[in-house]
Amino acid sequence: MDTGTRPDRHQCSPPVTSHYGPRERLLAEGAAVLSEAELVAILLRTGTQGLSAFDTAQALLRRFGNVRTLLEAPLGALEQQHGIGPVKAVHLKATLEIARRYLTTTVERGKSLTSPEATAQFLRARLRPYSYEVFAALFLDNRHRVIGFEELFRGTIDAASVYPREVVKRALDLHAAALIFTHNHPSGVAEPSASDKALTQRLKAALALVDIRTLDHIVVGEHATVSFAERGWL
Repeated sequence: MDTGTRPDRHQCSPPVTSHYGPRERLLAEGAAVLSEAELVAILLRTGTQGLSAFDTAQALLRRFGNVRTLLEAPLGALEQQHGIGPVKAVHLKATLEIARRYLTTTVERGKSLTSPEATAQFLRARLRPYSYEVFAALFLDNRHRVIGFEELFRGTIDAASVYPREVVKRALDLHAAALIFTHNHPSGVAEPSASDKALTQRLKAALALVDIRTLDHIVVGEHATVSFAERGWL
């Protein structure tokens, strides 16, 4: 007579597994919870022989460092990665352009600037990819609606290379009532220099002579932006 405990049949059965990949996780939990590798895997859609889309995404991020440097990489560099051909490389580049155009809608002509963070995001998207300094301006009307965004000077940005008279002339041509200046620091450090501060004061004084206000000067770094207005420097 068997006096032992009879094992439960369900406990003895092998566990049931189900595929719960990045797409399913996004549907269940939302995009914000996904890792960079999971998001890139969704863009890739499929893997290659011996590698899943997630494995390929991880390999891409290991090579390029993060999502930004991955999406900004040249097409040729993307295509050389194992599992990435011309089609997937194009998908990745198109994703970056969609993101840039999305951010551009936050500062479209005729829109009022109501969100400092949205403005900073737009400026980061426009200026951060450059390997050299670019000085630009947002031209606004008297209700702070966007007239236009223009890159004005390139190269080393200092008091000698940015000409206030040209900035004033362009502002008058566009009938601007206010400006927001911006430039990038290719070094990645957003902290303004003494030269940046001196230049901003020169521009502010020149514009004030024709009743045009300087609302801000935003310096774009690798991971952050610095606002002169928020620092109380204007």
